[in-house]
Amino acid sequence: MSIPKLNRILVLEAPARISDGAGGFEETWVAQGELWADCRLGTGRETSGEGGALSFKSYRIVVRAAPFGSPSRPVAGQRFRDGARIFNLVAVGEHDSDGRFLICFAEEELAA
Repeated sequence: MSIPKLNRILVLEAPARISDGAGGFEETWVAQGELWADCRLGTGRETSGEGGALSFKSYRIVVRAAPFGSPSRPVAGQRFRDGARIFNLVAVGEHDSDGRFLICFAEEELAA
């Protein structure tokens, strides 16, 4: 297996609940840090949503591994941000047998 080319900076974000002051909460995204990544486009598909057609693209994003429990270790349910682009993390696993890199399976949703 070849060594990934980490040539793109992505912001790792995690969901957080913030009080709305009226007894409820509001969900927002909090930056956990920046990670160098190797992004590879996978498959794509189109579906219809409430506002029209939606395009989904899958990506394989490789980043350096971090210890379990570290805020810089991605987990499913988080997302990567690259400017206005959002990559929702579906699953995360080890990329290599040495555990030096993680592979993140992500989806990007776009209005078509």
